[in-house]
Amino acid sequence: MLRSLLMGLVAGQRGITPLAAIAVATQRGEVRANLPLQQLMLNPVVAAGTLAFAAAEMGGDKMKSAPDRTVPIGLAVRAITSAYAGAAVAPRNQQVAGAAVAIGAALLSSYIGLRLRKAAIARYGQMSSGLVEDAIVMGSGMAIANPRLMGVRALTHQR
Repeated sequence: MLRSLLMGLVAGQRGITPLAAIAVATQRGEVRANLPLQQLMLNPVVAAGTLAFAAAEMGGDKMKSAPDRTVPIGLAVRAITSAYAGAAVAPRNQQVAGAAVAIGAALLSSYIGLRLRKAAIARYGQMSSGLVEDAIVMGSGMAIANPRLMGVRALTHQR
């Protein structure tokens, strides 16, 4: 369940990054394609599309007109993507619990992350703070979903 919790934390900061991380993990065989629609992620075009959408979200985040991550649509996206990613990385037969844990972590961390980001913006500016946050979020998402990519075996489990 740790990976589900961590994926929820990622989703709380960037809503599309969990899908991109799961798409890469599905392509690499680190996550079995056993969830609804996950077979689509085996298609390289779909996987690349998730990465493109994640990059677009990160780019949009740097705009002054970008809405806060806690607006209703932002929270809805985070709930959906965290549930999917949390279920994908959960141990076998624990996908529902993984989804629930990820949703809770995503929603809570959305508010905490917004507060931290506003403080960082005040001190370092929107672009600098956003780029650092992007690097942390994307790197974390990829590491959580693809532990072998990072040379980590402890987070993997039999699926």
